[in-house]
Amino acid sequence: MASISHAARRSIPGRLSTPLVPSSRSCIIRPCATIRSLATVSSTLKKPKLIDLSRPLYHRALAHPFHPPVVITPWDTHQPKKAGSTILRSASYYLSFSDHAGTHVDAPKHFDPTPGALSIDQVPLENFYTEAICLDLSHIPLKEAATVEDMEDALMKSGEEIKKGDTVLLYFAFNARVDRDDPRWQHDFPGLSLEAVHWLADKGIVSFGVEAVSPAPEGELNFQAHNACGERGITHMEGLDNLEAVVGKGRFRFIGFPLKIQGGSGGPMRAVAVFDE
Repeated sequence: MASISHAARRSIPGRLSTPLVPSSRSCIIRPCATIRSLATVSSTLKKPKLIDLSRPLYHRALAHPFHPPVVITPWDTHQPKKAGSTILRSASYYLSFSDHAGTHVDAPKHFDPTPGALSIDQVPLENFYTEAICLDLSHIPLKEAATVEDMEDALMKSGEEIKKGDTVLLYFAFNARVDRDDPRWQHDFPGLSLEAVHWLADKGIVSFGVEAVSPAPEGELNFQAHNACGERGITHMEGLDNLEAVVGKGRFRFIGFPLKIQGGSGGPMRAVAVFDE
C-alpha cells in the first residue's frame, strides 16, 4: 500500500487514529476501514458536467479546401511481437493531417504575417481556459453573414453579457443543416460580417468559435474576418460541434487546449464545455 502523509490522514473525514499502514501490532481491519472512507469521499465529490464540442477525426474527414485532408491508416494491426516467452499484440495508426484539421484554433501566425507573430505553441494556455457563452445565430441563412444588429439581438436574448477575456461560441446550426460529409460543408457556411468581428473584439474577448471551416462566409468576407483577427489581437476556433447542447445555457467554462505543435499555425484541440452542477 502506498504511504499517505500525516497531513493527508488528517484531512480524511472519519479517519482512524491509527496509521494507514499497520504495524506488526495493528489490526488489518483498520486500514481497510480507512480505504472505505476514502472511497466514500470520492463518491460524494461534486463533479462538473462535461460537454464535448469537438468533431471526430477520421479518414478523409473534410477540411477547408486550402488544407490537406485527414489521412488515417493502420500501421500496426496486432501483429504478434515476442520478448522472451511473452507475446504482445498492439495496434497503432499512421496519421497525416493539417494543423487546421477537425476542431482547431488558429494561431496568430496563421493570419498575421508580421515577424514574431505567435505560433500555436507560444500562445498562453490561459487563452484556452476561459469563461464562455454561446449565442444563437441559427436563423442566419447559409452563405450569409451575421450583422452587428444580429449579434446584439442574440446577446440580449441570451440574458448574458460578454466579459473581457471571454470565449464566445456562435451557434449557426450549420452542422444540423449540412452534413459534415457533404461537400457543401466546405463552402456553404454562414458566418460573421467584418463589423461583427470588430464588435466582438471591442468587447475584449480572447477568441470566438464557429462550427464551419471559416469564421465568415466563403470569399472576401472570410479573408476580411481573418485579417481583422490579426489586427485586433484575437483569434477564432473552427470545426466546433454539438453547440446546440450549450446555446442558451448561460455561462460555462470553456477548455480547448491545442496540440503543442512547434511553430504551428494552428492546433487541433479537444474542445469541452464545463458546467458546475
